[in-house]
Amino acid sequence: MKKLDEALLYIDGTLRRAEGDKTYDNICPWTGEVAGQAADASAADVEEAVAAARRAFDETDWSRDHAARRDLVAKYMQLLRDNSERLSDIARIESGAALGATTRAVVNWALDGGDDLVRCFDEVTWEEDRGRRDEHDAVSDRIVLHEPLGVVGAITPWNVPLYVNVGKVIAALLAGCTVVLKSAPDTPLMGAIMGELAAEAGFAPGVFNVISSADPAMAGEMLVADPRVDVISFTGSTAVGKRIMEAGAATLKRIFLELGGKSAKIILDDTPDFPIQCMMSMAVFHAGQGCAMPTRLLVPKSRYQEAVEALEMSYNSFGQSWGKFDDPDNVMGPVISKKQQERVLGYIELGKQEGARLLAGGGPAPDRGDGFFVQPTCFVDVTNDMRIAQEEIFGPVLVVIPFEDDEDAIRIANDSSYGLGGGVLSGDPERAMHVARRVRAGSISVNGGLSITGDLPFGGVKGSGVGREWGREGIEEFLDTKAIAVGAK
Repeated sequence: MKKLDEALLYIDGTLRRAEGDKTYDNICPWTGEVAGQAADASAADVEEAVAAARRAFDETDWSRDHAARRDLVAKYMQLLRDNSERLSDIARIESGAALGATTRAVVNWALDGGDDLVRCFDEVTWEEDRGRRDEHDAVSDRIVLHEPLGVVGAITPWNVPLYVNVGKVIAALLAGCTVVLKSAPDTPLMGAIMGELAAEAGFAPGVFNVISSADPAMAGEMLVADPRVDVISFTGSTAVGKRIMEAGAATLKRIFLELGGKSAKIILDDTPDFPIQCMMSMAVFHAGQGCAMPTRLLVPKSRYQEAVEALEMSYNSFGQSWGKFDDPDNVMGPVISKKQQERVLGYIELGKQEGARLLAGGGPAPDRGDGFFVQPTCFVDVTNDMRIAQEEIFGPVLVVIPFEDDEDAIRIANDSSYGLGGGVLSGDPERAMHVARRVRAGSISVNGGLSITGDLPFGGVKGSGVGREWGREGIEEFLDTKAIAVGAK
């Protein structure tokens, strides 16, 4: 397996190493071995990045020249697309993505989404004429401006780093903000290559900055606390999101949070090809490391045994087709780290203790290699009050829950502290839509519809977050509103 380039910082228009040339190991999840080195930013490096972003916003025309900004971001997206093979290699080696996963959300869909954002830029209204009004002895001509919020601290996770990096960075740049991207410690190179290509695209110094650090908290905490940072956009766990919201209150920051999920897929009893739909519900894409991935499968009690038999067949046939590094059809590799592997295995043991029946998997997979592999796992006979049904496992673990009728399915789906994604299948579109409208979540797929794309808003309710990414709404999240009234004679 090839070695990775060193992940450099990109600060104030310069690609460079961290203060004191400090680095840390970039570990490959497939092997558990060191695949490269990453710049280990110091507090001084973070300070320099924030100062550069502040200067670029306050002292350049980046926030005001809409046309030039759009053209440069479009050029940047083309450079990312031109380097898609490099991006795929990084995703595979650094984050453990399977080759078949890179052609979907891990790389290709991230690039498609970035292009969607560039197109959505043309839908944004920057200035509105609200007309003349004669009121309170004053005649005024009024306009409403939509202006960039300022400096954005983008704090991103390790599961699909390119996808999340693009969603935050491209939207914020298109809005006219300047950005400090703080990569997850496990996936520093996916941020670093974005800095490298930004330098090639010709961004003015400070408009976009990238930092990486072995310390998972230091840089993020500095961004949240710094009054020069106007916005924090964070994707990660709900627990950390709550801490960010609390800490950001001190400086009254705008906070956008895309957090955890425990999404429910509901297969109603009249669904065509019912067994096949059950078979297609395994939570194995990218080893289950997706916040919106449906990891609770809700099936009717009247067809429960049929669903269980279909899933057993599906998992048995999938058993030999995953964990192969060079197989273009493989969509599941290892989880990101030893720590995550232990966490997922701990939840599997918990599921056994809670009384759920293990249908498939249930342990590590040393036959796949020395990396951080977890077997594709499915629990049946699960009740929604079990911790494996309520807590986000973030691994290849599906829980199957029976329901009585549509009302019971809706109740179970909503009986969760999360509300990010989900799906409904039925032979009756009106019935499916009735259920979908009543499930509390930010994105719902009905009968296989793709509800998460670059031109649609994405985000959650309840413990799944605050705000929206992607689409026109994702750009507008980085805008503030100003009203101007001019006295008319």
